[in-house]
Amino acid sequence: MPHSVELISTISAALGLALIVGFIAVRFLKLPALVGYLVAGIVIGPATPGIVADVHLAQQLAEIGVMLLMFGVGLHFSLDDLLSVRRIALPGALVQIAVATAMGAGLAALWDWPLAAGLVFGLALSVASTVVLLRALESRGLVESVNGRIAVGWLVVEDLVTVLALVLLPALAGDSGVAHGDAAAAARPLWLSLVFTLGKVSIFIALMLVGGRKLFPWLLWQVARTGSRELFTLCVIAAAVGIAYLAGILFEVSFALGAFLAGMVLRESELAYRAAEESLPLRDAFSVLFFVSVGMLFDPRILIEQPLMVAAVVGVIVIGKTVAASALVLLMRYPLNTALTVSAGLAQIGEFSFIIAALGVSLNILPPQGQNLILAGAIISIALNPLVFQAIEPAQAWIRKRSRAARKLERPADPLAELPTSVSSDYLTDHVLLVGYGRVGRRIAAAVLERSLRLVVAEENRERVETLRAEGLHAVAGDASEPAVLIQAHVARARVLVIAIPDTFHVRRMIETARILNPNIQVIVRSHSEEETRLLRQEQAEVFLGEEALAIAMTRSVLEKATAPEGGGH
Repeated sequence: MPHSVELISTISAALGLALIVGFIAVRFLKLPALVGYLVAGIVIGPATPGIVADVHLAQQLAEIGVMLLMFGVGLHFSLDDLLSVRRIALPGALVQIAVATAMGAGLAALWDWPLAAGLVFGLALSVASTVVLLRALESRGLVESVNGRIAVGWLVVEDLVTVLALVLLPALAGDSGVAHGDAAAAARPLWLSLVFTLGKVSIFIALMLVGGRKLFPWLLWQVARTGSRELFTLCVIAAAVGIAYLAGILFEVSFALGAFLAGMVLRESELAYRAAEESLPLRDAFSVLFFVSVGMLFDPRILIEQPLMVAAVVGVIVIGKTVAASALVLLMRYPLNTALTVSAGLAQIGEFSFIIAALGVSLNILPPQGQNLILAGAIISIALNPLVFQAIEPAQAWIRKRSRAARKLERPADPLAELPTSVSSDYLTDHVLLVGYGRVGRRIAAAVLERSLRLVVAEENRERVETLRAEGLHAVAGDASEPAVLIQAHVARARVLVIAIPDTFHVRRMIETARILNPNIQVIVRSHSEEETRLLRQEQAEVFLGEEALAIAMTRSVLEKATAPEGGGH
């Protein structure tokens, strides 16, 4: 052909083979599709014979996938959501990074690597992949749950730590930093470089949260007024990719963080839901390219040449990080389910680790073998991550049954886990028990209180429970799928149980527990799909499906207006 077709051949080979191998993995091997995507990447990568796609192009396309994915998450996240988990996400992420870095550095010391190499290696093992975590949460309907918000908040902190780490690495390398960057920047003292970086990040966040919250929703609305679907989709994609790119170029913020903040500011628009829907197909396609690009970097020979080293690395990622994160969450008095969900999401590594490893090798801090081990650890941990999530339920049951220490850590004399003794027994009779105080729950609570009805709230987010109690409301902290939480909320004497959380996996358990303790209780539930609605209605619950409830309300309005006497209203 007279012109270059590397981009076309890379996209066609990556998507085509990912489809074939992903289909085989799901249909015949009963494995997650992402395992097939990883294998497809290995097949078209330079380490295996046959078709070889362009690795660098694939990585750039994968970056677009990361941007669109984080942009989509930002569209479902508000600043309040992020701040509501700061007390667990900030200290939890920092301590977990420190512990995982120490474990990785310990392995490096056993292999007689220098201390600096060990620190870079450990840091690369400590930060999780954005794409893998969000795909896992989305597939389980957990992105908007308390557990999902904590995991995403944790991820944002890890992202910021990675930005700072990229500033510190040239300092660890000494004079070699001049060869890989700006000489003036390399000559600056370390503390001054950190101040410059933190200043840039702060300016970017301030611009997005102050100016962006007004400018971008306004721009989206102006484009929507044209009536052109193509222009609207283009505006959404341009905002996601453009803001992320400018964040990286002008402010040295990662593309992922830039896209996430772009989504958060566009969420202020009434068109945020439509923006999320329009970007979904591209988001899914490019996130597939991310997994393919990871597979392309992997050299399977390391599994034969260094199997014990690979096993040790995978052990730190999958077991070490999981145990550390679970213990931290439990120590902060969150439920075991939260601890296991957050730690399962962090039991893998990905794009941030590759960036750290590549810079470490280019600065002659990390040996090339370290980069290969990180890639091996990434691809194996990503492939295992769906299985780790599937193990949450049995692990939760096993731990609660056999570990008295875990049970004590989960609810160690927690004052928020019980209602104050000052609450009268009369108030705790025929009350409304509301599970979840998010956007939906908050409106329900306001309506209940407006009519002077008795209300008790069960909420996983401890900070939110503290706020509710400060406002004079009665609330308990904990996972309402656990009988102990519903008992503390006096479900046995409640008249109505309202489940207003977007957790598709634990609602039926809550209903079952409530029915056992109070056979006459009335149950009202929110749902997200018709299949889930059918299952919940089998539990004799009144179920509200979002689209169905909207259709009923619109139909009622249409009929009222269509049958009203002439001149009786508009």
